[in-house]
Amino acid sequence: MSASGGTKAIVAALGANLAIAVSKFVAFAFSGSSSMLAEGVHSLADSGNQFLLLIGGKKAQREATPQHPFGYGRERYIYAFLVSIVLFSIGGMFAIYEGYEKISHPHEVENWYWPVGVLVFAIIAEGFSFRTAIKESNELRGKLSWTQFIRRAKAPELPVVLLEDFGALIGLVLALGGVGLALITGDGIWDGIGTLCIGVLLVLIALVLAAETKSLLLGEAAGAEEVKKIEAAIVDGDTVTGVIHMRTLHLGPEELLVAAKIAVQHDDTATEVAGAINAAESRIRVAVPIARVIYLEPDIYSEAEATRGPDSEAAPGGPTPHTAEH
Repeated sequence: MSASGGTKAIVAALGANLAIAVSKFVAFAFSGSSSMLAEGVHSLADSGNQFLLLIGGKKAQREATPQHPFGYGRERYIYAFLVSIVLFSIGGMFAIYEGYEKISHPHEVENWYWPVGVLVFAIIAEGFSFRTAIKESNELRGKLSWTQFIRRAKAPELPVVLLEDFGALIGLVLALGGVGLALITGDGIWDGIGTLCIGVLLVLIALVLAAETKSLLLGEAAGAEEVKKIEAAIVDGDTVTGVIHMRTLHLGPEELLVAAKIAVQHDDTATEVAGAINAAESRIRVAVPIARVIYLEPDIYSEAEATRGPDSEAAPGGPTPHTAEH
């Protein structure tokens, strides 16, 4: 699940959101609908979010420096986390406030054809953006469900765009329902209720995004399939006889750090061990191309030490979950 940044999906979402934001503000100006104002702010916030994702992707491409020897791959996670903050604060909380105000002081929707026409246009535009995000995601998703894809993807851009577009479509339906009920009943309170529902929806999506990007910022290990490939690539059955323990860490969506203690024969020479380590590193890079930073430490396998289990103080975070059996 180490995916590309989904730039095509981001650009499609950006173009759609900018066009929709302008049309929503125009509709608000002519109709006074709070749903239109909330949706306009929502689309404006989404446009800013797409800019943040593009900036994060650009900054992540910088070369490693002595101060940042592992590069800047996590910039993409930082900017994705900022997206969740923007969506929560500007999109969600503003809509909740506006909905409360409209419920407290309702007024009829004027020039109803403006908000209705804009909402229909927005649904079509958002549907195009959502379709692009789905198409790009399907190329990477494989057999995973959509929930699994969003939870396991190491590249944050596509899950962010997917959730934003999904939330936008649901929000548009809520806005259309609020405006429609306000027109049918003649009671503007329904417009406020629709706005309030939009705000709650945006807050929930923002919380999901924040939780997922927080996990990426903390540092996630490689997937189980990648771990198996790396372990199989390390062992050659001759000089390297097994993996004593191993840890992996995503330095970015497309850059993986691998650190392992490997078992070698007690009578191997230093030259043989060094050659075996170099060969193992080459095999790892072939098996898992995103494994860019590899540290292999040779050791003599001890049955007595293995039965005692991994040393919980040998590395941060407690015992390694990838201790091989010998």
